[in-house]
Formats: sequence, structure tokens, C-alpha cells
Amino acid sequence: MPSAAAASLGAMASPSVEIEVENRVVRVSNPDRVYFPEIGATKLDLVEYYLAVGEGIVNALWERPCMLHRFPKGLEGDKVHQKRLPAGAPDWVETVQLFFPRWKRTADELCVTELASVIWAVQMSTVEFHPWNSRRGATEMPDEWRIDLDPGPASSYDDIRRVAHVAHEVLDELGAVGYPKTSGSKGLHVYVRVKPEHDHKGVRRAALAFAREVERRAPDLVTTTWWKKDRDPAAVFVDYNQNARDHTIAAAYSVRGLPDARVSTPVRWDEIDDADPRDFTIRTVPKRFAEIGDLHHDIDDHVFDLAPLLEWADRDDLPVDDDDDGDAG
Repeated sequence: MPSAAAASLGAMASPSVEIEVENRVVRVSNPDRVYFPEIGATKLDLVEYYLAVGEGIVNALWERPCMLHRFPKGLEGDKVHQKRLPAGAPDWVETVQLFFPRWKRTADELCVTELASVIWAVQMSTVEFHPWNSRRGATEMPDEWRIDLDPGPASSYDDIRRVAHVAHEVLDELGAVGYPKTSGSKGLHVYVRVKPEHDHKGVRRAALAFAREVERRAPDLVTTTWWKKDRDPAAVFVDYNQNARDHTIAAAYSVRGLPDARVSTPVRWDEIDDADPRDFTIRTVPKRFAEIGDLHHDIDDHVFDLAPLLEWADRDDLPVDDDDDGDAG
């Protein structure tokens, strides 16, 4: 994995600015457009943020199909969920072609292999990066198991913290190394690197088995009930379906489309009790990153075999349900 080389900002030339990133130059139009009105942050501020955490965001997106959440007019305008690479990309921006059976069509999605492609996507008004849990060499075989702790409308972030510790306990017993991060909104994510030996349905089934075990240990805090209308609103939903094909969540170091420019930020397990997701924004995360680096930098060194979870799934007679193949729009 290459490290992000120092990137420098070129001289301002309204209404655009040239950004030098390693050996590329990206022209950013409308750099003064305000994207985050609550803090007055501009498109150029967003570019500078991603430059500051370059090594981390590239590590999180490396060779993964990536859906873009774009805000062409800033957060006060419409949000665009874009699978296909926006038109006009330089020839050095890489993609991977995916097939969507439901729609019987393909889409060429961004596939990040260098920081310049992230900055180009920001130039195209991308705020959030939502990668697949598989890589372009084997898009149907995930190498990342994602644990998504999603608070109910009547639950608190303290509940998320408590459930995170239960999940950590189960991971430790399994011998799996989990890498937590704030979701950048109200929840918490934990990533586990896995062997790319199972398809999305298999990884999803393993994730459901894990979620059920967490629910067994904290039945007053956790739910795995799929339909929202049937859930206890005070429970934390362990969203195993985030491992289904074409279901994506914001990457580590991805900014979120919230007025305070919050960031989905890696944290240490011993920080969870005190870390407040609202403290991690494009204003604060660069300093943190400069001081402690990428907390997910060694995730590829800790690969877990899903076999024990699949044994739990067999024990519990969990079904292998069809999942959503997604839209190629």
C-alpha cells in the first residue's frame, strides 16, 4: 500500500484552484462554495481535509468498488447517490465494472488506487465515499466483515458503547481483531478482515450468527429483528445486512453529509467510553491523524477465518436469504 505523498495547494485563481497531489494535478472549480453551512467549510476545506488524511482514506478505499455521495450545490442542495463514475474523469482515474443482475446492466464504479482520484472525486462534489466490502480482484468474495451498531430512535450513544463492549468480548473469544470507528452519525462500525473465501450471502450469514450471539448476551440492549416496525425503539440494531452485496457504508475517514462536517473516524477500543462522534470533524481529525496516524493501517495483517461463525449459523439453523443486488443507476 503506497503512502500518501505530501500534496500541495497551488496558488488560488478564482474560480478554480490547481491541487498538486503526488504526480497529478487536479483542477478544483468553485473552491469557495460553502458545503457545510454550520461551520462555514468550503469545497476547498473539504479537499484540504482529504489531503490531510490521505494515507488513511486511500487505505480504506484501496481497490474497492466505491459509490459516491455527491452534493453538487453543497449540503443545502440535492444529494446524488452515484454508482457510475461521473463523466469527464482523467484517464488515470481507475474503475471496476460491476454487474447488477436485477437490472441486467453494468456500472463502472470508482476504484481508488491513489490519493489523486479521491481529490478528483471531491472536485466532482463528492462528500462521502461508500466502498464495497470486496476488492476488484474478487468483487463477489468479500474480504471485510462489517459490524454496524445502529441506534434505535429511543436509544442513546451510551447504549452503543455498551453494545460495542459486548461485541468486543465476542470478537476476543473468537480470536478476531476488530477495528472500530465512529459511523460519523449516530452509530459505530467495527471492521474485521476476513479470508475472501465466501460470497456475500455467506459473509452476511456469518454476520447474522455473530449478531444473534451479541443479542443473546445483551437481550435488553440489542435487537436483530429485521423489520424496523417490529423492533424495540430503545434497542441497538446489529445490522448484519450491511454485508449483503452492494450494501455500502461510509469508509473510515469519509466525511459525512452533515452540517458540522462530521467524519467517520477510527478509534481505539479504550477510547469508546469517552469518544463523542460529534468531536470528529474535518476541523479536528487532521490534527488527530497527524499525531496518531491511521488506526486501521494494519488491518490486513489480522485476517479472521469465518468458519466458527458459519458453524454457529448451522447450529442456529440460520437461513441463507436472497439479498438486494442493488441498482446500477
